[in-house]
Amino acid sequence: MEQRLPAVTRSTTARVSAPKGPMVPISASLHYRASDPFAVGLSLGPPSGPPVTWVFSRDLLSDGTTCPAGAGDVRVVPGEECLRVVLTNPGGTALVELSTVAVTTFLRQTFVLVPEGSESDYLDLDSAITLLTENH
Repeated sequence: MEQRLPAVTRSTTARVSAPKGPMVPISASLHYRASDPFAVGLSLGPPSGPPVTWVFSRDLLSDGTTCPAGAGDVRVVPGEECLRVVLTNPGGTALVELSTVAVTTFLRQTFVLVPEGSESDYLDLDSAITLLTENH
């Protein structure tokens, strides 16, 4: 029987803009699962249609609360009232502003669930290997 590990979700409102576009409020959700202990998800919900989810390192988000972090598709820049997340893909770049309080509260909850440095204790490597090899 599969064991369900706990998760943390934090709903908030983000402000999003594309280059040269105005900031637009949009529903956002940060989520974290103990079963995927190195990653966080940021889901952005357009007014209509399914949300778009970006998955990136919990450490990247945490580091970005105190200093600029990231060098790839996801970059995080701290601010007093809002944390800026820059998302880039082949289609373009978007700036997402999230409440610093919402992000730091979310991160605190994730570190209570899975303390920093203990992430590998939550990985089920046997199941991952089975998934990778069973269809080959």
